[in-house]
Amino acid sequence: MSDFVISCCSTADMPLSFFKENKIPFASFHYDMDGKTYDDDCGQSMTFEEFYKRVAAGACPVTSQVNPEEYTEIFEPVLRSGKDVLHITLSSGISGTYNSACIARDLMMEAYPDRKVIIVDSLGASSGYGLLVDRAHELRREGKSLEEVQKWLEENKLKLHHWFFSTDLTSYYRGGRISKTSAVFGTALHICPLLNMDTEGKLIPRTKYRGMKKVVEEIVKRMEEYAEGGLAYSEKCYISHSACYEYARLTADIIEERFSNLQGKVMINSVGTVIGAHTGPGTVALFFWGNERTR
Repeated sequence: MSDFVISCCSTADMPLSFFKENKIPFASFHYDMDGKTYDDDCGQSMTFEEFYKRVAAGACPVTSQVNPEEYTEIFEPVLRSGKDVLHITLSSGISGTYNSACIARDLMMEAYPDRKVIIVDSLGASSGYGLLVDRAHELRREGKSLEEVQKWLEENKLKLHHWFFSTDLTSYYRGGRISKTSAVFGTALHICPLLNMDTEGKLIPRTKYRGMKKVVEEIVKRMEEYAEGGLAYSEKCYISHSACYEYARLTADIIEERFSNLQGKVMINSVGTVIGAHTGPGTVALFFWGNERTR
């Protein structure tokens, strides 16, 4: 069996302890805000609380993806040590980082022709992407080979559901995704769009609901409808939020009450600074395993 290391990007939005304890190196995205460049590094360069406080006050962070050279800095030490690399990227549907990782792979294969670097496009984001990385780690720990883990990920990644809602539409307006009028009236009327990720890993608006209690109930209904086994679902469930812990906790509480066979409690993480630069504060995202996504 080949010896390999799993790596990913910071946009998997998992706790720093997850990466350290499981020895999973991650490549950091970056963002510019208020004239300074920061790493997206699990809240080390700037706490999530401070980041979302600044965004709410009007700061407009501009993000940048990981470049090929930064990926080689992750890959090369592993290859030099005699191990192979399985790198899982943020969805190609929302970022070009998959292409950067592939360029780095090709460079490393020229330098280390006897080693392997395999790149998997997660077609996911935030802690949904993190849930896929976690499953890859579990498979590796079970003794699966590099090729076996790659095959499983490619065959099952579209079974990972991403559903999320937003309560503050300001960042959607700033990013050009909705008009100023829609943002103003939507916020005033407490309109909360419910979105998910499609088969290409792109974010798709599905429906709109008025009021937080209604959208929380609806996002849980999506899990009841699509989760593997329905209410008998017995896998892990993750939630991430951007300065919206109250509603993340409410969503988790309802899920834990209705899905009595969950594998452990619902894990609640923070939406990282790069994903959060696009969503802004007020987003809750729900991730679980289910039937294969459709358009």
